Amino acid sequence: MGMPKNRHQPTRPHRTGHQRTRPRRTGPRRLLALAQLSNSVGDGAYYTTSALYFTQMIGLAPARVGLGLTLGWAVGSLAGMPLGRLADRHGARGTAVLLALATGLAVASFTLVRGFVPFVLVACGYAAAQSGLAAARQALLAGLVPAAERTGLLARLQATLNAGLAVGAGLGGLALHAGTREAYLGVFAVDAASFLVCALLLASLPRVEPRPVRPRGRRGSGLGVLRDRPYALVALLNTVLLLRMPLLSLVLPLWITERTGAPAWLVSALFVLNTAAVTVFQVRAARGVTGLESATRAVRRAGWVMCAACAVFALSAGASPWVAAGVLVLGSVLQVAAEMGQSAGSWQLSFDLAPADRVGEYQGLFGTGVTVARTLGPLVLTWLLVEWGTPGWLLLGAATVAASYAMGPAARRAAAGRDAAGRCAETAGVPAPAEWEPTATAPATG
Repeated sequence: MGMPKNRHQPTRPHRTGHQRTRPRRTGPRRLLALAQLSNSVGDGAYYTTSALYFTQMIGLAPARVGLGLTLGWAVGSLAGMPLGRLADRHGARGTAVLLALATGLAVASFTLVRGFVPFVLVACGYAAAQSGLAAARQALLAGLVPAAERTGLLARLQATLNAGLAVGAGLGGLALHAGTREAYLGVFAVDAASFLVCALLLASLPRVEPRPVRPRGRRGSGLGVLRDRPYALVALLNTVLLLRMPLLSLVLPLWITERTGAPAWLVSALFVLNTAAVTVFQVRAARGVTGLESATRAVRRAGWVMCAACAVFALSAGASPWVAAGVLVLGSVLQVAAEMGQSAGSWQLSFDLAPADRVGEYQGLFGTGVTVARTLGPLVLTWLLVEWGTPGWLLLGAATVAASYAMGPAARRAAAGRDAAGRCAETAGVPAPAEWEPTATAPATG
């Protein structure tokens, strides 16, 4: 009788342990997704209504709104690195919670703005908090999720983001239809509340302990990420690939109305197509990206697909309305496929090439690609594509292919430099930090 009991003993702890650790593996993922969904709904409503609120309700000239937002995102691009460094040093969860609250406060402050200078100040605070929140969230994710599972989770979060933006855009549309000051203020209240909910969800996550920072010679002084030239080059190449970001929101609407005979309502249809495709297929697109080689392959493949999309978009000029519409739909399908592949590859590279003790700081630098694309992309692409036409599309496609092919050697050089820095630190008697693994620390304050 004793032997059968003992024979079953090993299986029980294994089964019980599996059941006990399972919530720790799925709980943080669910909370991260809910936090993403919360503030993306608010952002979707804000993005669709804010420009008209600033111009029609506050009375700012469109050029001043553009200048203020450009200045704001320029400040945001500079704030991402030091705020990411703050997350590394003092804890990613607490930093993310505070920055989510700061973003909500900035959104609420827009409702009190009555002039250009206050608008610029609030825009700078909003963009800085958003950029820092993105870096802190990435550091938090790195501390809660094993390295091999991060890209898959980021794909799910991106799909959640797009779904939330679509819902928020619908809410914003209701406010636009009403057209009253109260409706616009309601949108800002919803967005501010969404970041409060986001902060509460992030505070419910397990605490990620700050990592001890190992000295790296010259890289240890100041903002070390700026001295890590191979990683900075990877971030720069990613910024070039992200210049596609204003295509859907700005360039294609102008291209469709000024250079093609396609109906204007196609702009909305292409936006829905992009949003739905990312929501449904982003996880599948990221499934094969698991390391450095697969990430660089995904980026190269996306470069060629984006080049094909540019060539197809160029063909829509001068065609009959329905032929142009069909060509634009085909180009949009290629563009969203390139977007999903490039996103998956860049996520993997941004984490794989960052030291485990500086994830927030390095993600802060990598995230500046988004703010630069938002700041410079509209000016560059409007001039290049709407003004130049077909040659501009072909030049953008060629630049995308060149940047995607340069990513491979740049990433391998960055990986070699990271490994060499680790060996030097270990030779000097400083243990290299291991990859962050999910912590078992229960939710706590801070």
